[in-house]
Order: sequence, then structure tokens, then C-alpha cells
Amino acid sequence: MRKLEEIAELPLTLPPISTIELQFDEKISNWWFFDCHGWFYNVTLIVSSVLFLVYLALQAKKSFTKLFHGRSYIMIAYYGLLWLVSVFNLAWCAFQTWECTPGKEFSWNLLSLFTTSGMLFLEISLLAFLLQGNYASGLEALTRTFIISGIILSVDILLKAIYVFGFGVPLFIDLDGSTNRVKWGIWVVHKLLLSTVYGFILFMHHTKWRERLPARPAFYNYIFVMLCLNAAAFFACVLIASGAGFGFWYDSVNFK
Repeated sequence: MRKLEEIAELPLTLPPISTIELQFDEKISNWWFFDCHGWFYNVTLIVSSVLFLVYLALQAKKSFTKLFHGRSYIMIAYYGLLWLVSVFNLAWCAFQTWECTPGKEFSWNLLSLFTTSGMLFLEISLLAFLLQGNYASGLEALTRTFIISGIILSVDILLKAIYVFGFGVPLFIDLDGSTNRVKWGIWVVHKLLLSTVYGFILFMHHTKWRERLPARPAFYNYIFVMLCLNAAAFFACVLIASGAGFGFWYDSVNFK
């Protein structure tokens, strides 16, 4: 009975509600899903990447049948490359927290470099293949396509690696909110070159060299879409480089 009385006399104190909410908020904020760019940005990236991989998986049986019946070395290589780049892209989306984690800058830059390079290689090789004609499917066409794409990609990777790991230019990090003119100048040149290539191909369609281009309308639709995307990225980078803060809107669609 005496013990019960002693227990009853003990002061019962609870932490204030504001303290509990603060601790809860700290735990939530430490979860990777809410770090860096916020949950909406992370959800958008991850869900879109997962949905695309699910689509590839659902179409895998049908795609394998077409690939092995068609016996096109180029299409088989592209299909494998598409899977590889998609997996890298999912990893890039899932590890967004590396971008704002101290000590993870090297890992984030390396992952971003491989992911963007894979996408660029897929883009260039597809364009090089289409420009060779409708019936390029042998090993010679595959070798020629990959040599052209490999040379361009090697130069791109080398320059980016020198700037990122040699000079410390934060090409793939956008958290400081400041305008690094060297960084955005590189992206301006990068997007300008891609826009020029796509624009020149569309221009060729209205010249005497149009017969050198594929006759498929889908080819020109693809070129037009890529021209619009790269042109939008170019103007966004110009806005950011000039100090216009609203140019950062394009970061949400991953122009890199």
C-alpha cells in the first residue's frame, strides 16, 4: 500500500506536444524519400521509371519473339541497351538522396555520369542507325553505328569527367541555388549542339539531300520532338546562366 502511495506521489510529466511534433518531423525529414528535392519530385521520378520498366517486362515475350525472328543485330543490341539504361535510370531516381548527402558527391556524380551517358549513347546510336537507311541490320551496320556513337560519347564523357572530377564543376548537383556560370555554360553548349543537329536534319528534308534521309514519317516526328525538347532545355539553361531564377523549372524534368 505504501508503494502505491509513493508511486502516486511521483510527478507525471509529459513532453509538450510541440516537442513531440518536432521529433516526428526530424525523423520524417531524415528519411531519404523526403530529402533533397522533396517527396513529389522523388515520387514522380521513381513511379515513371518503374512504370516504364514494367511496360518493358510486359512486352518482353513479344519483343523477344520479334527480335529473334527478325535476326537484326542492331535491334537486339538496342533492346539490351534500353534495358541497361532503364535500370541505371531507376537507380539514379532511387538514390536522389546522394545528391545532398555529405561524402556521397563522388558516387552521385559517377552514377549521374553513367546514366546520362547511357541515354546519350542510346539517342545518338538510334539516330545514326536511322540515317543509314531502312535495311541496315547486319553486323557491319551495327559496328559502324556503335563506332560513330562510341567516338562521340567518349569525347562527351571525357570532357564531363574532366570538369566534374578534375575542376570540381558541379554539373550534376543543383542544391546550392547559386548560378555557376561554368556549369550552365557547359549545359548551354551541350543542348545547343544537340538542337543544331536535330534542326539540321529537319532542314535537310527541304533540300536536295532529302533523298539521303529515311522516308518514314515517324522518323521526322521523332526528330521534331527531340528538337523541341533540346531547344526547351537550351533556353532554360540560358535563363539560369543569365541569373533568371525561374529557369530552374526545367530541373524538374531532368534536362541533364
